[in-house]
Amino acid sequence: MKLLLDECVARDLRNDLAQHEVTTVTEAGYQGMKNGALLRAASEQYDVLITVDRNLPFQQNIRALRIAVLIIVAGGITYDDLKPLAPRVLEALERIRPWRHGYDYLNLIYESRWQKARMKDEG
Repeated sequence: MKLLLDECVARDLRNDLAQHEVTTVTEAGYQGMKNGALLRAASEQYDVLITVDRNLPFQQNIRALRIAVLIIVAGGITYDDLKPLAPRVLEALERIRPWRHGYDYLNLIYESRWQKARMKDEG
């Protein structure tokens, strides 16, 4: 699957998604684009945009595009915040399937503060 990591996603997350073809927004030449233009451009070359921007589905009509959006909601946006959710990202990517008008359009991966605290206690 061809994945595009949004500018706000720690680029080190790509190492945890190695079984996929992962490109950053900067590498794709999309840096600085507004969300609408980014989604339109990305939908022609990528299967999934991975972001931490929770407002994206409220600002853009994602269903109209041929790209899935996977939003990671963690306690922060650093790699240390996102890495514990990498297995759940991979699970979500396995569930994303083409449908009759493109792709399942939105997946949300959420980690509560309680889960994060519990993981720190166990780790």
